[in-house]
Amino acid sequence: MDPLRRSPSPSSSQPSSPRTPSCEMLGYVGIEAVLDQLKIKAMKMGFEFNIMMVGQSGLGKSTMVNTLFKSKVWKSTPPGLGGPMPQTLQLHSVTHVIEENGVKLKLTLTDTPGFGDQINNDKCWDPILGYISEQYERYLQEEILITRKRHIPDTRVHCCVYFVPPTGHCLRPLDIEFLQRLCQTVNVVPVIARADSLTIEERETFRRRIQHNMKTHCIDVYPQQCFDEDISDRILNSKIRERIPFAVVGADREHLVNGRCVLGRKTKWGIIEVENMAHCEFPLLRDLLIRSHFQDLKDITHNVHYENYRVYRLNNSHVLPRGPGWVNLAPTPTSPPATPGPSKVCRRRTRDNSTEEY
Repeated sequence: MDPLRRSPSPSSSQPSSPRTPSCEMLGYVGIEAVLDQLKIKAMKMGFEFNIMMVGQSGLGKSTMVNTLFKSKVWKSTPPGLGGPMPQTLQLHSVTHVIEENGVKLKLTLTDTPGFGDQINNDKCWDPILGYISEQYERYLQEEILITRKRHIPDTRVHCCVYFVPPTGHCLRPLDIEFLQRLCQTVNVVPVIARADSLTIEERETFRRRIQHNMKTHCIDVYPQQCFDEDISDRILNSKIRERIPFAVVGADREHLVNGRCVLGRKTKWGIIEVENMAHCEFPLLRDLLIRSHFQDLKDITHNVHYENYRVYRLNNSHVLPRGPGWVNLAPTPTSPPATPGPSKVCRRRTRDNSTEEY
């Protein structure tokens, strides 16, 4: 996977609109120094990234997070030592600041212990969807103030990694019901958890069945095809969509293999190297979340999912709580909206810098 996802294509140097003709430059001006300025500013401010891990207990969510960032960002509890199983779904969040080569990342991880662990899992997704909407609401309340903060804290969930149990059959009704709702509010990346429990043939068959289930039930996971901006995006994202859900294995311990230290799980048959594509597809998940689509995940969260929530809430602004610094908005029309929730709108920029919706 090419980490330089947003590298300019040859056509990008052409004028974006016939109404803005190019101007021949007589010498060096220094416009390219803007990139250095942006880099310096970004290095000072750092970055924020919020990930939610959803799946049943025992699928290795905590270990996968530690593997992704190669640090003990989440402490897992050994089986049998965590006390009684929670009777209801409980969301736990933890925030860390990670620094690599001078780049600071404020990472917020949200775990969902208790999801799908009960006998009756009816509407067990409500606390998760409510938490996602609550973070949108917090951002909206800060955004509509007359005197806003210079930097609004971003607690919105940028990506939800959904762990599918390695049953080898297909998606469960619980998975289908939840994913249909979840994909409308957040970027969802499904993965096959503990993929080392399946053979290569079983893994591929399971992947094809899941892809068929998602297509049949209109589950549009990330990266969505309607958000591909150009041909390079379309080519790269098409390759990713062919491999989703990724078959992953997590490990936070190093082992010596052929004279080198590798992250992996030791079994009586050998060592499963998590960064070896011949063993699992963890590198594809890591590259998607961090190395190639990090900023795109945040952009789609802000420009699509949060925008849909913001439009829906402002259309019903007469019921918003009036806090300090409240902006008095125009009353909403008497006719209610056609749909009770935010609709998913795909926006694409045309060559004349206008936007079209479909």
